[in-house]
Amino acid sequence: MTETNIAIAPSWERPSAETLARFAEHSTANLGDGLERLDIVDAGIAPIWPGSRIVGSALTVLTTAGDNKAVIEALDHIQPGDVVIINAGGYDGRAILGDNLAQRFDLFGATGAIVDGCVRDRDIIESLRFPVFARGLTPAGPYKNGPGRIGVPVALGGVVVSPGDIVVADSDGVIVIPPSRVEAALAGADAIVALEAAKDAEVVELRAAREAQR
Repeated sequence: MTETNIAIAPSWERPSAETLARFAEHSTANLGDGLERLDIVDAGIAPIWPGSRIVGSALTVLTTAGDNKAVIEALDHIQPGDVVIINAGGYDGRAILGDNLAQRFDLFGATGAIVDGCVRDRDIIESLRFPVFARGLTPAGPYKNGPGRIGVPVALGGVVVSPGDIVVADSDGVIVIPPSRVEAALAGADAIVALEAAKDAEVVELRAAREAQR
């Protein structure tokens, strides 16, 4: 443990920007189908403003319920392309972050934040267009005592997230892709896209046929 009672992993490998860009082409639904419907975070964690979308490399934080000292220290470890993943124990009594931290996450290059817990300042965060997903909202502020951990595997809505995992989030929810599943996830999602395109084309043909019969 450090003197600040926040344990920090020495380092972890992050996916390339090119890999993240490939995932940006796919929805969570198609990725989930491509991954046999596994590694999908439970539906309780949702975007706090409509239209939010995140693709990034997991910077993981484990914090005591209602306390965000570790979240603040995580600012020193953000690299461009990271998404801040916070296990706050699912606690709904206090917000783990608000607009001030959201602005700093954005400034330091984070693509978004996902909290297994609550946040606040939704209207301001929406005006910033910074994507935040959480279990809910509360105006109650956090304590700043610790302890906590940064860069370790954490639970997020029933899914284990390790630092460096790829995380994709959109209006449907959140999915986590471990490095070992990157190519399988992309190939599976590509196949789903092709299948859906064929189904859409079939509907167009059926509609045209019905209209021709009128």
